[in-house]
Amino acid sequence: MNDENAKLPAAEQAYLSIRRAIITGGLTQGERLTEQRLAADLSLSRTPVREAISRLILEGFVEKQEGYSTRVAGFQVDEMAQIFEIRRLLEGYAARRAAKLATPDQIAALRQLCDEMARHTPPKSQHDYEQIAAANERFHRIIAEAARSPRLLALLSVAVDVGMVVRTYHLYSEADLQRSLGHHRELTDAIAARGETWAENVMSAHIMAAASVALAHQPAPPTD
Repeated sequence: MNDENAKLPAAEQAYLSIRRAIITGGLTQGERLTEQRLAADLSLSRTPVREAISRLILEGFVEKQEGYSTRVAGFQVDEMAQIFEIRRLLEGYAARRAAKLATPDQIAALRQLCDEMARHTPPKSQHDYEQIAAANERFHRIIAEAARSPRLLALLSVAVDVGMVVRTYHLYSEADLQRSLGHHRELTDAIAARGETWAENVMSAHIMAAASVALAHQPAPPTD
């Protein structure tokens, strides 16, 4: 277990440790998870592990199977492509609305998050990857909130699979991360300038670039 997590509540320790193992590939797509084994590996009881798994299911890192069985979530190529296309449409619309409705405080927060991502790019450690992914998640959430549409927020909460987004970030090369950072800065500039079409187009390109990275790392489907 990571020493940084030792002072946290047991359920939080379990959550962070299992999440990190999934992101870094220590636990692979489709791998079956058992509370007993995870509890032994983490030197924790099964109760916090159970709570952690429930949280990871909600975030899309883990999926339930029949009965009480769980496994690391995996994605078929077609399913992943659909998720990114839905994100492109919804988040593009959110960016368009944000360019019209974002407050000065929200725009300032977007700039601060761009600076936060820049401080950790290129990443030199797992901590850097985690900081970039967390800042990216907050960045997109602020844009969704700036759109001022409860209905759109509800749709995005279903469409944006946090587990897939975070794992995709871990696949990025340095060039991919620099391009992503450039998209974030341009998105912020577009929103600040009230450029609705500009913001929508940059968000669309940003999501398509993420899809390209994710799909390129998907295993090829088996042949007959």
